[in-house]
Amino acid sequence: MNEKQASESRPLLIYDGDCGFCVYWARYWQKLTGDCVAYAPYQEVGKGYPAIPLKEFQRAVQYVAPDGKIASAAEASFLTLSHASGGGLWIWLYRHLPGFAALTEFLYAFIAARRPAFHRISLFLWGRDYAPPRHDFVAWLFLRILGLVYLSAFVSFCVQALGLIGSHGILPLGNFVQAAESHVDWKRYWYAPMVFWEDASDTAIQSVCWGGAVLSVLLVLNILPRLCLILLYALYLSLLYAGQDFMTFQWDTLLLEAGFLGLILSLHTRTGIWLIRWLLFRFMFLSGSVKLLSGDPTWANLTALTYHFQTQPLPTPLAWYAHNIPVDGLVFATAMTFVIELGLPWLIFCPRRLRFFAGFGFLLLETLIFLTGNYNFFNILTALLCLPLFDDAALYAVIPHRLQKHFKAVKPRKIFSAAADVLAVVIISISSCQLYTTFDGENTPEPVAWLSRSIEPLHIVNTYGLFAVMTTSRPEIIIEGSDDGLHWKEYGFKYKPDDVHCGPSWNIPHQPRLDWQLWFAALGSVRQNPWMVPFLEQVLRNSPPVIALFGHNPFPDKPPLYVRALLYDYTYASAAEKKNGVWWDRKRIGIYFPEARLKG
Repeated sequence: MNEKQASESRPLLIYDGDCGFCVYWARYWQKLTGDCVAYAPYQEVGKGYPAIPLKEFQRAVQYVAPDGKIASAAEASFLTLSHASGGGLWIWLYRHLPGFAALTEFLYAFIAARRPAFHRISLFLWGRDYAPPRHDFVAWLFLRILGLVYLSAFVSFCVQALGLIGSHGILPLGNFVQAAESHVDWKRYWYAPMVFWEDASDTAIQSVCWGGAVLSVLLVLNILPRLCLILLYALYLSLLYAGQDFMTFQWDTLLLEAGFLGLILSLHTRTGIWLIRWLLFRFMFLSGSVKLLSGDPTWANLTALTYHFQTQPLPTPLAWYAHNIPVDGLVFATAMTFVIELGLPWLIFCPRRLRFFAGFGFLLLETLIFLTGNYNFFNILTALLCLPLFDDAALYAVIPHRLQKHFKAVKPRKIFSAAADVLAVVIISISSCQLYTTFDGENTPEPVAWLSRSIEPLHIVNTYGLFAVMTTSRPEIIIEGSDDGLHWKEYGFKYKPDDVHCGPSWNIPHQPRLDWQLWFAALGSVRQNPWMVPFLEQVLRNSPPVIALFGHNPFPDKPPLYVRALLYDYTYASAAEKKNGVWWDRKRIGIYFPEARLKG
């Protein structure tokens, strides 16, 4: 050892300067470790280390510690990485996990013998000038867009809340609270956590909705973001329980889970990024898995999309054209849905460019769904979950500089990072077991099952799986009123099909929850949808907040004496009919709810 190296206070990694693969990863590690480690090719410094033969320099990298100790190959790599943030795990495993050292040394030798090939693979997977990925701007942008999603969700519910759960609505929240208080003890605060236990008035409902909207704007503006995320989660969780039958959709729980992960992201970027990726994996993979596990024949024979565009809850105007794509094209699209939902999720955990490929695949799927179906904020939220698949460098290439200048990275405090890591362990443990039980529900470890049951009311970890069974027909409920029981007039809806001459419309990101609930109700019976009875009662009373949920009220001056619900089968009109302004063909199936009137 020469005198210069003896006085060097930093370790030195010596690599082969004539090997493209070695130079590539040495430059990357240098960016990763910063000034903690010195780097040099053996062609420049090798003569200063006569104890290391030339063949050793050519065989593997050499790590020279400040005290003169030398390590090579995999051990040298792990010692180098130990100087990077969070990189100490590898050298710990190398020294303490039986078999790990032998395995990694074997893999190192395998790769070293094929360095030109692995250099080309590295360039393909990570790019020519690969740098340690940063996600500070990704996290900042994620939270701003999450604020917009929250804003659309709160405002959408607010404009219909009184008709759904107000004191003169379909399912008054006051009645729900009163019934719960008379049958459930203090545990109700945990099993249905919401702010309405003390006040379930219309004013409280509106205050929560508009309060959530204001907090959403503050989150978009990056004003007290952590406090906003906590309050937004609490308020939307309250609406989830207060909304009763009208808040039973997977995107509502997805928003709650994404919002909670957004809070973790604000505490520790790296932990939050990986948790969001894990959520995206579970969401996509389960969406594909349930389609196969359900045994539904239309998914098995790849004909599901020949029905979907016609039978989905609220199609857009483009859905008619999608439905009329040749059958072979729709079969191919169904197969590609499985490729995206079952194949691409695994790329989430792969190197940079493969992860980007998965992200673009998911975004393509969400864009096509967005164009052909009105799914409120759902597709926007799912697209947002794809954002952490990219890194700051990728976003800087496409995001306008005017937006970038509003971003300022904040170094997280250690206590916040520790809290985020603890929450991550809980979330990953529970969600992994939930994922496993989807395929084998018999062997869930009891401690994890108990923890899952305990935090279930908080909806911070959920299971997903949309369109497990494809509907092959489109029954629609049509509400009619009459003054004499002989002559009937139809109520018109704002978004769901009724008049055959009215085509589908666009309502993204708004979700008309009555229209959606009627789509589900048409697939069952009144007994399975008991909310239909109070709904029709409020129609007979001409309740203003309920009537406001309709697009057309045929009894504007006084309520009808009778009301009934008929069931029709709807199909898309032919191309010739559509040219004449007809969008739907309908055929009456029968009576969904017989004519009724108010007592007295």
